[in-house]
Amino acid sequence: MEKQDKIYIAGHRGMVGSAIKRKLEQEGFTNIVARTSKELDLKDQAAVRDFFRQEKPDHVVLAAAKVGGIQANNTYRAQFIYENLMIQANVIHQAYEHGVKRLLFLGSSCIYPKLAPQPLKEESLLTGLLEPTNEPYAIAKIAGIKMVESYRRQYGCDYISAMPTNLYGPNDNYDLNNSHVMPALIRKFHTAKAEGAPFVEVWGSGSPMREFLHVDDLADACFFLLQNYHDELFVNIGTGEDLTIKALAEMIKEIVGYQGELKWDSSKPDGTPRKLMDVGRLHSLGWKHKIGLRDGITQVYEAYKKYEGAKV
Repeated sequence: MEKQDKIYIAGHRGMVGSAIKRKLEQEGFTNIVARTSKELDLKDQAAVRDFFRQEKPDHVVLAAAKVGGIQANNTYRAQFIYENLMIQANVIHQAYEHGVKRLLFLGSSCIYPKLAPQPLKEESLLTGLLEPTNEPYAIAKIAGIKMVESYRRQYGCDYISAMPTNLYGPNDNYDLNNSHVMPALIRKFHTAKAEGAPFVEVWGSGSPMREFLHVDDLADACFFLLQNYHDELFVNIGTGEDLTIKALAEMIKEIVGYQGELKWDSSKPDGTPRKLMDVGRLHSLGWKHKIGLRDGITQVYEAYKKYEGAKV
């Protein structure tokens, strides 16, 4: 990519899109195009076609998606599959129609079978049944991967896909019903500390294992791939390290400085038992994460305290 190239970031206000935008700006890319969802509905085929015809971007980062945690995925199943399929289909097809040179599609680690061998290798895609709670979202993301692959094979498009592990960082969602586990725990412990609550209730058993990547590391990896990667197979992006939800909760409790108890609500779903990415492919290309988990959570919590203070 050249510094003057026009880059369209779909989903520039979300956690991932905003991190990629920051990274590109830090690297000296100033010709960045973005539209809010009110300005451009990516589910609207005609609107997306008109946008590409008008702007003619050189490169596209497809970070726009309808996302959420276990409860949101399980509750809004129709919305998750419909909206994600429409967004992907419209953006990828119009990128091809309007001569976009490079496109990066971002998926999710939930594309892998629920009981796939750990750590999860790229080759495990479509080798078993998915986790039922987020199956519609996962199927949409798998369709995005296959769409990118198919446009490469039929039309020769230099488009690539990347699958991030669980992410955290600036612009995360702290809504307790629709958020992922990390921001939900940060908010719960912060509120409990402020209110002097005797205990914090955490969903599930605490036994599932999860891997977490700071979104600024993800943005760095995406920039690296756009500059260096041209193969068909999608690439896992993660740390290659995981921990139990119980250990994560205890780490966040310590960082927040909460002194009360932890109570586990085993009536709530655990989700997939383990989701550790095999990042050997990315490491062999020459990229590794830089932000350690404890340091990353500490940074995020400091920012969250300022955000909470600003609301008061």
